[in-house]
Amino acid sequence: MRIASWNVNSIRARLPHLVDWLGAAHPDVVCIQETKVEDALFPEEALADAGYRAVFFGQKSYNGMAILARMQLAIDDVVKNLEGDDDESQKRLLACTVDGVRIINVYVPNGQTVGAPAFAFKLAWLARLRDHLAATHTPSEPLLLCGDFNIAPEAIDVHDPKRWEGKVLFHPDERAALARLIDWGLVDSFRRHHPETSDAFTWWDYRTGAYKRNRGLRIDHILLTESLAARSKDVRIDLTPRELERPSDHAPILVELAD
Repeated sequence: MRIASWNVNSIRARLPHLVDWLGAAHPDVVCIQETKVEDALFPEEALADAGYRAVFFGQKSYNGMAILARMQLAIDDVVKNLEGDDDESQKRLLACTVDGVRIINVYVPNGQTVGAPAFAFKLAWLARLRDHLAATHTPSEPLLLCGDFNIAPEAIDVHDPKRWEGKVLFHPDERAALARLIDWGLVDSFRRHHPETSDAFTWWDYRTGAYKRNRGLRIDHILLTESLAARSKDVRIDLTPRELERPSDHAPILVELAD
């Protein structure tokens, strides 16, 4: 099974890129973040024509989640958002089970500026996600947690660690919150397979020619419980969509799981 995670930064704006990429990369499941569209306008038919069923959970202009699976794969036990959220809450979590794997797709808040209310919200949301895992799952399950975490875990994941130290996306408090989440019983699948690979990024700012200069950060992650990590054959970042005209500022990351 090949499972991917991709922040498309508007599914309607990036729909041709997504459909083309589905045909080229052949993922079995794709977790999408920042769909930025209300459910009534989600491009369900276009994705069905591409061979994928979808569950989605969106809002106008911001946030929004979707999980796509090949038509022959059932999507079961769908959960939307965290305990305590209501209809007015930001759409930041979508979970389901596909072929025996529990998949949790998240779009972690950006945080905006250190010290701002949005930064406190980010840390609190990560703590709630940690509590959700502890309350509803066990590390012995075949569970995959993926998405745009808006956090680079280590210096190796940042093009210029000295410049980014203490800033949003690479602040010690964010990194500690992500480490606590992983300590629940998860494995950073990319680092499991590529422990010393540097300059491997998933996000590049649209400004200052960051992509061409490879001035990026690895902030999109696929985290696995150990039973799934043992089945993982490889993890890779696919740069192809980032090189297109008017791309998302993120590249998809994919994990290959043995049967």
